[in-house]
Amino acid sequence: MAKLTLTTFLTLDGVMQAPGGPDEDPRDGFDLGGWVVPYVDESFGDHVAAWFGRAGAFLLGRHTYEIFAAYWPQVSNEEDPVIAGRLNTLPKYVASTTLEHADWQNSTVLRGDVVDAVRELKQQPGDELQIHGSGVLAQSLMEHDLIDEYRFLVFPVILGKGHRLFAEGALPTALRLEATDALSSGVTMQTYTPAGRPTFGSIPARPENA
Repeated sequence: MAKLTLTTFLTLDGVMQAPGGPDEDPRDGFDLGGWVVPYVDESFGDHVAAWFGRAGAFLLGRHTYEIFAAYWPQVSNEEDPVIAGRLNTLPKYVASTTLEHADWQNSTVLRGDVVDAVRELKQQPGDELQIHGSGVLAQSLMEHDLIDEYRFLVFPVILGKGHRLFAEGALPTALRLEATDALSSGVTMQTYTPAGRPTFGSIPARPENA
């Protein structure tokens, strides 16, 4: 069975919108795009490439798919054998009810119930089924406990606005930290797996004469 992983860039206040450039995702008037750029260095690229190297297929929301499809086919597999090589050749599944066609090589539009379609994809043998970005899709799959591993790249910046991965109404979920790393730029890499529902309690009151 394929493991479903989510890799996403986040600010310290949880924003994931338009990390790569000012015009990447201006929905709802967002004008702070491109916030990862000052932190991208060789070490950052090595970490991202290592995650891409585990992919057997990709699962993308429409918006992320269109961003990727406008860029990565222009990068040859020889220039970037890991990221471009995998994105350009491996199967890509697009979750969309409005996309008419997907022309990027090896792309399939998932019709009907996306949750059921993803459950079927996870039953197929192979390497990781990877989600990158795709916030709306990720949120819908988190509601059904379908994501097996979360990979967050957290950037030392606060934006105060923008679309967040963990929005109001997210399913309460406990996570187990599996790995962490910090780059000299201040970016932290955090890998989590789901650990069921959160548990709650009260901190004991301090004795009056303590």
